[in-house]
Amino acid sequence: MSAGFVDETYTAQQVRETFRENMALQQLHRAAVLCNGATFDAATADLPLESREINGDATDGAILRFVESFGDASVVRTSNPEIYQIPFNSRNKWMLTMHNSSPSSQMSEKQSAGLIFVKGAPDVLIPSCTSYFSAMTNDIQPLDSGARARLIATQEQWSRGGQRVILICMREYIPYHAVGTNDFSVEITKKGLEELTIVGILGLMDPPRPESAVTVDDCRRAGVRFFMVTGDFGLTAAAIARQIGIITTHAEPDSLADVVKQMSDMPSGPLPSCRDPANRIQKSLVLEGKDLVLFTEDHWDVVTRYEEIVFARTTPEQKLGIVTSFQKRDNVVAVTGDGVNDAPALKAADIGVAVVTGSDVAMEAADLVLMGNFDSIVGGIRLGRLVFQNLQKVIAYLLPAGSWSEAWPVIINAYLGVPLPLSSFLMIIICCFTDLSPCLSLIMEKEEFDLLTLPPRNHKKDHLINLKIYVQAYLFVGMMETVTAHVMFFFYFWRYARIPPRDLFLAFEKYNQDGFHGYTAEELINFNNVGQCVYFVTLVIMQWGNLLSVRNKRLSIFQADPIRKERRNLWPFAGAVLAFVIAIFVTE
Repeated sequence: MSAGFVDETYTAQQVRETFRENMALQQLHRAAVLCNGATFDAATADLPLESREINGDATDGAILRFVESFGDASVVRTSNPEIYQIPFNSRNKWMLTMHNSSPSSQMSEKQSAGLIFVKGAPDVLIPSCTSYFSAMTNDIQPLDSGARARLIATQEQWSRGGQRVILICMREYIPYHAVGTNDFSVEITKKGLEELTIVGILGLMDPPRPESAVTVDDCRRAGVRFFMVTGDFGLTAAAIARQIGIITTHAEPDSLADVVKQMSDMPSGPLPSCRDPANRIQKSLVLEGKDLVLFTEDHWDVVTRYEEIVFARTTPEQKLGIVTSFQKRDNVVAVTGDGVNDAPALKAADIGVAVVTGSDVAMEAADLVLMGNFDSIVGGIRLGRLVFQNLQKVIAYLLPAGSWSEAWPVIINAYLGVPLPLSSFLMIIICCFTDLSPCLSLIMEKEEFDLLTLPPRNHKKDHLINLKIYVQAYLFVGMMETVTAHVMFFFYFWRYARIPPRDLFLAFEKYNQDGFHGYTAEELINFNNVGQCVYFVTLVIMQWGNLLSVRNKRLSIFQADPIRKERRNLWPFAGAVLAFVIAIFVTE
């Protein structure tokens, strides 16, 4: 963490070493303590500073822990009781508190003076500042153009280093209206941000999570564009984005001016989908909330084509607008967030992802809640693709015996007069029992290859069941099973009943009459029942081969057998044995 003034900057170590004799640092300490919504938890107040629990915003908590390291915050708060507060919000990007200058004063009269402290984004507050406290002269100086330029230069320098810069200001103010009234609140909101004096600036280094860079890289390898939407200053956001790999180009990112230039180069007529990487702009882009206010649909047509984007200084409404703008252009949008302000975007996204440590509102609005670290997003993508593939395998396994091989017996019975090769009861046994345990074993299949190398699925075209599955299930595997099962059915009649297949065709009701090939009606029914069992057991056995064939899409059984450790899955064997036991039990 860093501390500074318009004309001087300090590291955290320098602050601790010079605090006692430095009046400017003492002023900054007081302002940082008073304009702060965080407090130490009473239960841990006696513990060492690093072990204390903090109640409040994370940024306020970091500032409170920092200033407590070189000065007692409780003494400052006792000496300057708070009488009014406007909490920080993402729209205003500042926080305001008003205090009595001494604990004995109650400001019960209109002419009692109070101290107003304001803390927030430098680019928001600097226009309201007219003076600054000089660390060189220990007095207040006018904020001229030179001082303003030095302050902005410090802000940009710290921001490029990835620090979040916070400006702290103050002023003395004599309110006209009585404290606690609505008129008082309106007055302070309007007048409290006028003619401010800059006390100092603080730079907070909020390092990204260690797993963030790897997560971004893995998501990008999976064909996912990874954008940053934040309320931070543009340079800070861009610096952090570089650290974690969201911005990978070495050139300076594009800005609004470059977007406008790209608009003039866009072809007229319908634009190709930006889902295809070939149709994207292979550059990085940094935009701020003030830029988004000016956007039209033509601007978004260009912006949504950038490969790397950072949206800075955004409001919750703008976050929501970003999500909907990408969705309009045929993009599937996932949003991660943990704050209350993220809830609208989480709700509108195709996939809202919250973290378990976030707010209850965010978790309620999200579709998924990450119980682990941020890198579990990659595990979610990988597992989602694996589940999709395994479901396709399950469908490919079920269709040949569960529909195709059950439909043809009915067809040849109804139109060709053949005795029904498979009864309705055995059809139900196949669907509900013998196919059940083997297909469940396919859910346990491991990935054949690195699924992150696959491009994202087109949700409008790439459905769970496609033409390839139909062709494999019906025309290839299904036809083999159907033909083989019918051959075994006719073979049984020829071998044991001495009835050739040609006599079974067009038999219709003659088959069930006494005298057909010299058999009674009861004997003919028994032959048909046994033949149906032969057809049924044949399908159960042939489904074993189908089970081993559908478990691999790209590899052969010799490359990815279910025995070796890499793709070990012994459940198909258990499922096949259970199906055979059921078949024996039913046919006995």
